[in-house]
Amino acid sequence: MSPRSASVNEELRRRSRERLLQAAVELVDERGFEATTLGDIADRAGSARGLVSYYFPGKRRLVQSAVHRLMHRTLEEALEREPRTEDGRERLARAIDAILGLAREHPVLMRQHMAGLLHEEGFVQCPEQQRLSELLGDTIARGGAADVTAGYPMLRALLMGAVYAALVPGVPMPIPVLRAELFERYGLDGELGRPPGGDTDAEPGRGDLSRFFATEKQPDEGE
Repeated sequence: MSPRSASVNEELRRRSRERLLQAAVELVDERGFEATTLGDIADRAGSARGLVSYYFPGKRRLVQSAVHRLMHRTLEEALEREPRTEDGRERLARAIDAILGLAREHPVLMRQHMAGLLHEEGFVQCPEQQRLSELLGDTIARGGAADVTAGYPMLRALLMGAVYAALVPGVPMPIPVLRAELFERYGLDGELGRPPGGDTDAEPGRGDLSRFFATEKQPDEGE
């Protein structure tokens, strides 16, 4: 068998990383952060344990990158769904609903993510987080923010605060109340967007996440 080309090897590495990201969100969503080991993630991904350490410096960094991927792809999907729109207010409403929807549909995963942000390792500046930042920045710009530099971190902070408030054990705030507060903050009509929990939403925690990860196995892919 002839050696694989550099481009094929690069593609295989990319797909291995995608499988690890998908396995991380699935397992933490099912079991929680502490009950999920790197070995579990490697097994679910069909990868060697050494590959996890090759791509990520630790479990917390892997999980945070995986959740950022889920967030930016969920946001992207909401912004680009049919009917497509360039209306900034509708796009901002969709963005708010998409993030609140994650809190509703994946409470264990998002609660672990919020806890991880307060860990000493702090906020991960990874490609997934950067894409999320770009989407939110574009959304706030189209929504009419006079100062995008200040508007983006404020939107991010308000969304993080809303997710935290929705997931506090014992005293969670209802997502419709949080949505109404955010919509009022940005002057959005309640008819915009798609409220989390609507008839078109999947059941909480049951959505198939595979569409957010390019993990197709190629014919020439080895172990």
